[in-house]
Amino acid sequence: MTYEAIVEKMREIIKEKDVSGIQEHLAYQFNITGEGEGIFYLEVSEGKVHVEPYEYYDRHVIFTCDADSLFKIIQGKLDPIKAVEEQKLMFEGDIEKALRLQAFI
Repeated sequence: MTYEAIVEKMREIIKEKDVSGIQEHLAYQFNITGEGEGIFYLEVSEGKVHVEPYEYYDRHVIFTCDADSLFKIIQGKLDPIKAVEEQKLMFEGDIEKALRLQAFI
C-alpha cells in the first residue's frame, strides 16, 4: 500500500466517525514505517476531524507503527495496549490523550 493510499484510507475511515461530542482539541501524528512509509496527522477540533498528510508540530501524541498494525487496531483486530506491549505500536506524548483516540477510532 502506498503512503497516499494509507492517508486516503484513514480519511475514509475517519469521515464515518462521529466526533461531534468532542469539543476539545486533540492532535495525533502517525509515523508509518515500512511499506507506505510517511507521516500524517489526525486532528479533532470543535467536533470535526481532519486527516492531513503532514507532520504536525502542535501534537499531543506521536504513534509509530506499520500500516498493517494501524488498520488492525482501527478494525478492532489488534488491541492497542497489546500492540504496545508487543512493540507493534510505539507512542510518545500524553497517555490520556492517546487513550482518548480509542473512543472514536
